[in-house]
Amino acid sequence: MSTQNEITYAQAIREAMCEEMDRDKNVFLMGEDITVYRGAFGVTQEMYKQYPDRVIDTPISEAAFIGCGIGAAVEGMRPVMEIMFSDFMSVCWDMILNQAPKMHFMFGGKVSVPIVIRTPSGGGTGAAAQHSQSLEAMLCHIPGLKVIVPSTPYDAKGLLKAAIRDNNPVMFLEQKLLYRTKGMVPERDYVLPIGVADIKKIGTDCTIVTYGRMVRTCLKAAETLAAEGISCEVIDLRTLLPMDKPAIIESVKKTKHLLIVHEAVKTGGLGGEIAASIAESEAFYYLDAPIRRLAAEDPPVPFSAVLEKGVLPDEDKIAAQVRELVQ
Repeated sequence: MSTQNEITYAQAIREAMCEEMDRDKNVFLMGEDITVYRGAFGVTQEMYKQYPDRVIDTPISEAAFIGCGIGAAVEGMRPVMEIMFSDFMSVCWDMILNQAPKMHFMFGGKVSVPIVIRTPSGGGTGAAAQHSQSLEAMLCHIPGLKVIVPSTPYDAKGLLKAAIRDNNPVMFLEQKLLYRTKGMVPERDYVLPIGVADIKKIGTDCTIVTYGRMVRTCLKAAETLAAEGISCEVIDLRTLLPMDKPAIIESVKKTKHLLIVHEAVKTGGLGGEIAASIAESEAFYYLDAPIRRLAAEDPPVPFSAVLEKGVLPDEDKIAAQVRELVQ
């Protein structure tokens, strides 16, 4: 049996990058303040000392350094880029929307773009409207991208290693409040498959589909509901694009109820795509109640801690939705 260590989500991400840099000299990191300052959330701490030529601070221009990373990827390197906050994707949107995901297709498969763009996302930190958004649904609308949102240190490490080895552009979203959470991670080298969901809790009465930080919140709600005799199955998507829709369909056929939970705003959120997938599948005929979505309210994320808490989903809101579904 391999040895396991309890480490934080941030440490797991750092381990994944270090191991891949040791394994492949073509892997390098670029981003704003990722050397001495160690990134906005400390993920790249001390890495510049270990890899002085491959951990590179950039000017404050996401368009410039993401464009540089795409060029390096086309030439055979495997860049791991860090955008300080996912909200700043808007600054380099052309690179993410029109360049990286389209080149392999437009050049008839003669060019690959093995780039990973890591970025912290989500709210709960009091960082206000321009630093707290969950924009994954925008990314999932772009053909050619892969989109990953891990919820645990184990998943974060295994999926980041898979992303770095993948020959396609990958958006790797790290929700901020997960960085200090802990979990068991093997010391051995391991890679998790992209596009495979994980059932974090088996249940019989209601399927809860979620991802990222909301996985922990849904599991807490499921514990509360279990004490009331309601058994919830919690599915962690882990990868949003491609999405493991068969896993959701099979679970819904079993439980006959579906609640979709995400931190992004409800309008245009990924929950609508998940609901449509069930409505278009055989699982629809197994439902005993309409599909429900629980998401953030539509206004921009407030700075006020009280208002921000009111906007985002929480354990009590999840439990209340499930109770109404199965009654």
